[in-house]
Amino acid sequence: MRPSVLFKASYGLCLALSLLCVIVVMCWSSYWTGGFAWDCPALQFNWHPVLMVSGLVVLYANTAVVYHVPFTWKLVHAGLMLLAILGLCAVFDFHRGFQIHDLYSLHSWVGICTVATFAFQMVHLPCSAQWFCSAMKPVHIWLGKTILILSLTSSISGIMRNCSSHCNTRAPYSSLPEEAKLVNSLGIFIVAFGMVVFGILIKKEWKRPETHQSLNGIISINGRLNVVFFVTVDFTTCDDKYY
Repeated sequence: MRPSVLFKASYGLCLALSLLCVIVVMCWSSYWTGGFAWDCPALQFNWHPVLMVSGLVVLYANTAVVYHVPFTWKLVHAGLMLLAILGLCAVFDFHRGFQIHDLYSLHSWVGICTVATFAFQMVHLPCSAQWFCSAMKPVHIWLGKTILILSLTSSISGIMRNCSSHCNTRAPYSSLPEEAKLVNSLGIFIVAFGMVVFGILIKKEWKRPETHQSLNGIISINGRLNVVFFVTVDFTTCDDKYY
């Protein structure tokens, strides 16, 4: 079945918001907070919002929408995990450099839960037997959606925490720093992006057709070859609607 006009428009909006989120977070970190470095704790922290928003929000959500394009999904998920680890290293090194205690804020707790859940989701199912994978399919789908919600929540809470240190709530809004306005806009873009992604995912008619045909991780859907996440495993038991 050919994609509908509404799906194309929704996916186009998803891509536009994806690009907007990445551009805004990079502008924020590079222009207002001094740029990037790995040997200076103050500048090393600037990698944290960029890696987390780009990886666990934008790329992760887009894999939920277009997971059926030709690619090796193990590499995608491994890349996302690498971005998450680098993002965590950046913030923990920043804390050590300035003698700041770790895991004191709600943002930190939600962020750690996000990465831990993603690591669990990534590791346990590909290494499991087919019968276990099939039995855990509902949990697998639920965890995928949960990770996306946690990613959005941790990003918004991190933005709120940063803005609280820049804003004087008793001053008129006209005196709000330009940086704070940009960061608030980033939060709105992330929320809008999440709404569009979930709007796409809940449309049953936009789901990929199921098939039992599987050969060395390559299957045929509507005459096109697509690489699936689990090699030599029945497609409908472990990869149907991953999120």
